[in-house]
Amino acid sequence: MVPCAQCDARSGRFASCVCGVLPLVAVVSESEGSLSMTFKTRIKELRARYDLTQEELAKEVGVTRQTIVYLEKGTYNPSLDLAHRVAKVLKTTIEDLFVFDE
Repeated sequence: MVPCAQCDARSGRFASCVCGVLPLVAVVSESEGSLSMTFKTRIKELRARYDLTQEELAKEVGVTRQTIVYLEKGTYNPSLDLAHRVAKVLKTTIEDLFVFDE
């Protein structure tokens, strides 16, 4: 089960939470026979460029500050909608905001 940083709902591997913040497909661990994908974000760097606090960015995109914390740490995979909203506020593209490693 994967906790949602926004609504605290828990979803299984192939479901989304009620608020839509959790991705439709969560990362599958290597122990289950699949490769996991990790990513790094530039959220903190870009947030600093625009002099935004985590709280201010969270309010702009409609999530909690804790969601921004998880995104900045790279421990939370955002939905496409959330990634788009964060990128828009930070005046960048999703591709520039998130760097994926396989």
